[in-house]
Amino acid sequence: MVKRVELEIEAMTQGGYGLARQRGKSIYVPYTIPGERLHARVVRSDERATYAEGVHLLDASADRVYPRCPHFGPGRCWRCQWQHIDYPVQLLLKQDVLAEHLERLGGVRDDVVQSVVASPEAYGYAYHMTFLPLASGGFALPDAKEQPVPIEVCHVLHPDLLDLVARLDMTLPALKRLKLQLGSAGERMIVLYMSDESAPELETDLDASINLLLPDNEPMNLVGESHVRYRIHDRSFRVTAGSYYRANAALVPALVDAVVMLLAPQPDEYILDLYSGVGVFGAFLAPRAKLVTVVESYPPAATDAEINLADLDNVDVIEGTVEETLGELDGRYDAAVIDPSAALSEDALKGIMDLGITRLVYVSGDSATLARDTKRLLKLGFRLVRAQPFDFAPQTYHIETAALFARSGENPPEKAG
Repeated sequence: MVKRVELEIEAMTQGGYGLARQRGKSIYVPYTIPGERLHARVVRSDERATYAEGVHLLDASADRVYPRCPHFGPGRCWRCQWQHIDYPVQLLLKQDVLAEHLERLGGVRDDVVQSVVASPEAYGYAYHMTFLPLASGGFALPDAKEQPVPIEVCHVLHPDLLDLVARLDMTLPALKRLKLQLGSAGERMIVLYMSDESAPELETDLDASINLLLPDNEPMNLVGESHVRYRIHDRSFRVTAGSYYRANAALVPALVDAVVMLLAPQPDEYILDLYSGVGVFGAFLAPRAKLVTVVESYPPAATDAEINLADLDNVDVIEGTVEETLGELDGRYDAAVIDPSAALSEDALKGIMDLGITRLVYVSGDSATLARDTKRLLKLGFRLVRAQPFDFAPQTYHIETAALFARSGENPPEKAG
């Protein structure tokens, strides 16, 4: 017999679940909101946690709203975990989750966490999205908790790309994933991720470029341009197929401004832009610093950075891993911005320390990873000065944060030079 329990949701967790406690054990329940009471059915349990699904809602939160998407719900798409929560409340919950992680995992007080910067749009904000081809036909999002289901509509995808999804008709045996991407000027790109190195023969009447990513992530242009472009303030950035750029393109300028404000580069300072991607942060730090060194390991993105920053004579672009590059740099650097896709390696931390960095802005898309790396940085003599969260993914639990660290005893400059 499946065990049923009565629960009260106390908080939200990073994975998008509501958290309840019973007899000292944590129970995680999707599609819930803090303050709600419900009957739930336990679906699995281990030594660390128990997972349950709601059966009957006893007391609903006033913050509960009707989700837009027909794919939202148990056993369906799991990309948008919070469509049932009013958007302003989502922002408050994300701030709470970040503060809790920094306090519990990072060992820092929660008063450094600022209010979340909202997305300009709560829906239709995603300028790119990746899909899985289904053997039965159609495409699914790779976020389904169970069996992927064909996606007929996606309300967080930009409308211009949703139209493209409806017109796709591709049957390629070696196709693993498919990414649709939109540039600032409306240019559309299809990126095919293949399991072998054979280029497919294509006939298309779609108004979109088509690029191939081989198993080693080397891009190959098939139709049209090899890249799209994004506008940030007065600058244009080329982003080649395979290079990383945040999906919520409309919020990127606010993140850039925050990074520059937090790092506060001075005219006589040497700055590092690590895990730089196509050079977005370096472009806006360079006019305020003596020299910016940009480091990126993915060759196409490093090439993009060289092109995007070619007009700046105080920028060096280095193609290579952060760990190898930091070990080879000479001299002293004053500050750095880092935008890693995973936790910092020991070699990366050592390189930062060896170069004498006194200020560091850590941009992170995972609050638990940020919190754990915060604890490591504290042990190395840094302190967390401020954590500024951004909501790049409304309707989900995901949160981006720009966190300023300073060496203990160092006072960061008041503003950018």
